[in-house]
Amino acid sequence: MKLNNKVALVLGAVKGIGKGIGLALAGEGVKLALNYYDWEESLAEMKRDFADSGADHLIVRTNLLDTEAIPGLIQNVIDRFGRLDILINNIERGGWPAVHGQYTCDQWDMEMGTTLRAKQWLFEAALPHLKASGNGAVINFSSVAGIVGRSGPASYLFNEGYSAASRGMSLLTETWARLGAPEVRVNEIMLGIFETRHAQKTRGWGLLTAAQKQAITDHTLLGRTGKIDDAVRAVRFILRDAPYMTGSVLRIDGGYVLGGEKMAPMPRGVV
Repeated sequence: MKLNNKVALVLGAVKGIGKGIGLALAGEGVKLALNYYDWEESLAEMKRDFADSGADHLIVRTNLLDTEAIPGLIQNVIDRFGRLDILINNIERGGWPAVHGQYTCDQWDMEMGTTLRAKQWLFEAALPHLKASGNGAVINFSSVAGIVGRSGPASYLFNEGYSAASRGMSLLTETWARLGAPEVRVNEIMLGIFETRHAQKTRGWGLLTAAQKQAITDHTLLGRTGKIDDAVRAVRFILRDAPYMTGSVLRIDGGYVLGGEKMAPMPRGVV
């Protein structure tokens, strides 16, 4: 896909990975609709950074837990830009055991509503416009919580509801790939433990002991947590360089999922 003059809706764009993706697409000549709801303290910096990028952009505040507001968000994009080519589904809400402790119904419902329900209604509202593009793309974000759950060093990071929602995201990715084909490619980026998401620059990270943080690093084959640029590069690859890829899950986790199992030395054998 040639990105220049395409129109992208980037969710969760006020900071962190969403903002990094938005700024990277701005550098490719993409016109941007940037949605946010929380993190008002980061809004002024967001506005400055996107103004400095020179990209044609629209910043919108929408509570995506209110599904009745979602069609209006999509219509705002169409009214401003006349089309929609790319949907970056970068929204989730995960409860940290280290932060929230025992689950409550409200926390569970918020995680399910943000990580699954909002994405479903966004896709439904966006799909006719993405199909009209003739070469649309959706990138869903999920987490390796959908694989490892509340286990090992991640026991401090991933609650069961968030983990279940992340696993459900992969089913939606496959279903949407069928619904979108052939005009729309739908793929998923499954993140490991990233800065601004389950690692540095999050409130929960500061609650972990040095030993607990080290255990997470030790469990990751590449020996570090993910950086925003790691996610941005994956987005660029899917959009620009993978025209035959749809319904796939690209796991970007530094080998966290594999890291718990160590390899024994090769035996001498008996023959």
